[in-house]
Amino acid sequence: MKLAVVGATGLVGSVIIRVLEEGKYLIHSDIKEFIPVASEKSVGKEIGYLGKDYKIVGLSDAVEKKPDVAIFSAGASTSLRWAPEFSKAGTIVIDNSSAWRLYDHVPLVVPEVNLSAIKPGDRIIANPNCSTIQLALTLAPLHKYFRIKRLVVSTYQSVTGSGIRGVRQLKAERLDIFTGLPRAYPHQIDLNLIPQGGDFTDNGYTTEELKLVNETRKILDDYTIMITSTVVRVPVYGGHSESVNIEFHNPFVLDDIRRILQHTPGLVVVDDPGHSKYPMPLDAEGKDEVFVGRIRRDESQANSLNLWIVADNLRKGAATNAVQIAASITKSTQKQTE
Repeated sequence: MKLAVVGATGLVGSVIIRVLEEGKYLIHSDIKEFIPVASEKSVGKEIGYLGKDYKIVGLSDAVEKKPDVAIFSAGASTSLRWAPEFSKAGTIVIDNSSAWRLYDHVPLVVPEVNLSAIKPGDRIIANPNCSTIQLALTLAPLHKYFRIKRLVVSTYQSVTGSGIRGVRQLKAERLDIFTGLPRAYPHQIDLNLIPQGGDFTDNGYTTEELKLVNETRKILDDYTIMITSTVVRVPVYGGHSESVNIEFHNPFVLDDIRRILQHTPGLVVVDDPGHSKYPMPLDAEGKDEVFVGRIRRDESQANSLNLWIVADNLRKGAATNAVQIAASITKSTQKQTE
């Protein structure tokens, strides 16, 4: 395929390139042309891929090159403006922003969960929110067997979820250096927790909290699930963590929960509390898997369970998931041409 990475110079864009270079999902021979795309201020600069330097092009030039697939990680406004232009040129767009996720005609995909949501002719495919991906991957097999009735989710989100601006703010505060750079958060993040992700809406919830609610329902294809969420930004680099309380319609045996999770592709169970073994963002950093532990029954409510879920939000939460989708498109195309 001819593959474009839109937003190649950004934090997620750089991780997309790293995942592509690793060749775990898309083998290098699958990519016959690599097209890095960024804003006008970066056009003409060079970016490395597999030991070779490529000149960055602008969005208009990238559309004219008619890539087969374009992975977007350049913000919602850019996606709303340019994804339709790429799709008109015959490109399949995999979009990391929130722009297209809740459109009925746009599939919202976690490959291990609902790859079948992608239909022939789909030209825009949405990558879910980073916190939603790790949540949906863990919940999907449990929902299949026990049917989820209600979720209470609290997330503890890394500063990398706010892009390079969040990383710079934490580093500057930790080193006690005043940089004068724009702040990512309304308060100090070092040695602090900020119970706000995104902007507040009229009902008192933030945009990040509502993403968890709406996207989870769409991916699991069940709008009857009752969900409430709280998003907290924490001074961590490695990944997002989630405390999840699940009430099922059906009774369960705890050993069955563990067995189901252990056999779910993309999940790793780390659950040995007697030896202080449980998922932590420090251990998840740089890895593609979603880690789950602290698996225990909620003894205050019938048919209820507590889980702790951790994943690298730049990898599985963004770049890896998008590359996995691109790989599935390649395999589908190869089958059609055989």
